[in-house]
Amino acid sequence: MAMEINISVAMEKTPQQEEEAQEEARRAFVAELWRRFESLQEWAVSHWPDTQHPLSSADFVEARKEILGLRSPAGPLNQPATRDGAEPAPEQGGAQYLDVTPAPWP
Repeated sequence: MAMEINISVAMEKTPQQEEEAQEEARRAFVAELWRRFESLQEWAVSHWPDTQHPLSSADFVEARKEILGLRSPAGPLNQPATRDGAEPAPEQGGAQYLDVTPAPWP
């Protein structure tokens, strides 16, 4: 009586492979979200009930910016970057206010 034994070696992903997989998943998600958004936008423009003030693609500019902001690994472009781990949180005596406004051009 022959018995088959299926031995599979579990390969662990390196951190770089894991990051690449997450980036690929992010790209696929954004692509699908964009496709669905375009479909929704077309539907909204064609079914808008107020014929005196019709919708146009210009009415969706801000939504498009938000969706495109998802492509960045850091998240939307208008979100501040993550804090440096070396600086303590405000509760631990760190800065209460961080000036993120760039200085004017000299």
